Amino acid sequence: MSGAGGGYPSELTDEQWALVEPLLPRARMGPKGGRREKHPRRRIVDAIFYVVRTGCAWRQLPKDFAPWPTVYWYFTWWHDDGTVERIHDALRGKVRKSDGRDAEPSAGLIDSQSVRTADTVPAATRGFDASKKVKGRKRFIVTDTLGLLLAVHVVAASIQDRDGAKRPLLWTSLDHPGVRKVWADQGFAGRLVDSTPCFLRRVMVGERRSATTVAAPAGPTGPDTGHMQGEQREAEVQQGTVQ
Repeated sequence: MSGAGGGYPSELTDEQWALVEPLLPRARMGPKGGRREKHPRRRIVDAIFYVVRTGCAWRQLPKDFAPWPTVYWYFTWWHDDGTVERIHDALRGKVRKSDGRDAEPSAGLIDSQSVRTADTVPAATRGFDASKKVKGRKRFIVTDTLGLLLAVHVVAASIQDRDGAKRPLLWTSLDHPGVRKVWADQGFAGRLVDSTPCFLRRVMVGERRSATTVAAPAGPTGPDTGHMQGEQREAEVQQGTVQ
């Protein structure tokens, strides 16, 4: 149950708040100290989750939350200083440990998805995905074998998979050096196979949708997260060789 607030479904429970609160940064104070924060941190976090879950504009926050400029100020602070990412990573580690795995993964999966955008989105940041017949943006997502997020990259939908995947794979390599394998589908083949060893320096296993493995020099490619149930990947996860 929630210990404070207006009873919105997006509010944190007491148990959830106990996990998040220690991960928030200390209050900002000047050289001579400063007054206590006017609004409880928990209500600030609840307000941020309200925006995330409902998709409303900041200005449309219900009045029983802190004023929207205050909530937005906290959000930009915690986003820019890495707090949001640290909370996400800490909670991902807890979920993995509760599933009997190491906190850090040793394997991942990459996929892309093209989504339509409104005409108000700047033309420079959207494009046309000819294969999916979608005009908008494309998001590249790398997850662990539980489907928990490791990296995300958003580009124009016109960007080819083999080109758009390079940056999230690089981020995965830097942020999660234990990742030794990444599965992908054949849309990621080609130049990505040749360039991956240069920055990922990991073995990248590829599978066709028939679950055949496609090898490539010192690092390969293969399946989207919608078709990731290949026999080789499943066997490795069950055997504990990757997590």
